[in-house]
Amino acid sequence: MFEQQPEHVRLHIKELATQASEKSEPSAWFDVLYVEAKGDAAQIPWAKLAPHPYLQDWLTTHASSGEGLKALVIGCGLGDDAEALAKRGFEVTAFDISPTAIAWCQQRFPDSTVNYVVADLLAIPSQWHLAFDLVFECRNIQALPLNVRSKVISSVASVVATDGTLLVITRFRETEAEPSGPPWALSNSELAQFENLGLHQRERLLFLASEQIDVKHLQIEYHRNRII
Repeated sequence: MFEQQPEHVRLHIKELATQASEKSEPSAWFDVLYVEAKGDAAQIPWAKLAPHPYLQDWLTTHASSGEGLKALVIGCGLGDDAEALAKRGFEVTAFDISPTAIAWCQQRFPDSTVNYVVADLLAIPSQWHLAFDLVFECRNIQALPLNVRSKVISSVASVVATDGTLLVITRFRETEAEPSGPPWALSNSELAQFENLGLHQRERLLFLASEQIDVKHLQIEYHRNRII
């Protein structure tokens, strides 16, 4: 995870994110980092070349089969989470704002059934509105500054279908004070925006990062109820 990276890596990412935000292109820095990596996954702090363990656990307990269901992976990075969903039978669309990351996914998984596409979380394609039975959002919101947070949360919520599920994994802060970042952990009031957008919280689990006990992570499952 980000906090495990060497100090120079964290500082470089903070510099890239600050520059992108100053240019009003808050997500532009992701592709810069992927390009700079030159195919070395070790240079991407969040790339573990394996599905997120929280996602794996959730699939085991909540979604043994995704047959007939559509899933969307937000900010898919190098594709491991998307591939895990595809193996469970989901029809998976996975997107990233970085063309370099998407090309990397396609190179890693040339025979994949996943539809890897370049897209911007701040400009979601209209055809994705209420289109996915399962949406997986893992640490993308926290990577974007607070001045676009409401828009990002709205975009994430907008793609969850009626009777659909949103699974969120994020850093969490207990205060409403603005944090330094990246990453910028989410607060309770920010998370409450999902419920204001029609999603009902069904499960919330708190984890402490083993390498930094003051870093808290949340796994939250939301559901969009059918209107009767």
